[in-house]
Amino acid sequence: MASRFAAFAVGDDAYLLATWHASTRPSAVPPSELQWRRLEVVDVVGGGPFESSGIVEFRAFYRSASGPGSLHERSRFVREDGRWFYVDAVEG
Repeated sequence: MASRFAAFAVGDDAYLLATWHASTRPSAVPPSELQWRRLEVVDVVGGGPFESSGIVEFRAFYRSASGPGSLHERSRFVREDGRWFYVDAVEG
């Protein structure tokens, strides 16, 4: 999760696509005018060393042309061949 936030912050589209699960990966990372500032992990469910999935709830803080803001999301991840991949945002 933190590495994907850092990739968003520096605009590393190649890393973002490489860590996006093939079942939900877009052909390109959508363009963004946001300047990502800080990540706050709120909760983690699963994702332990012997688990194949997990959920990370987070708040990501940004600045845009209209001022500061934040994104609150629960992200679903799966582990395949020892690597974690972002799948999608989940409800609740």
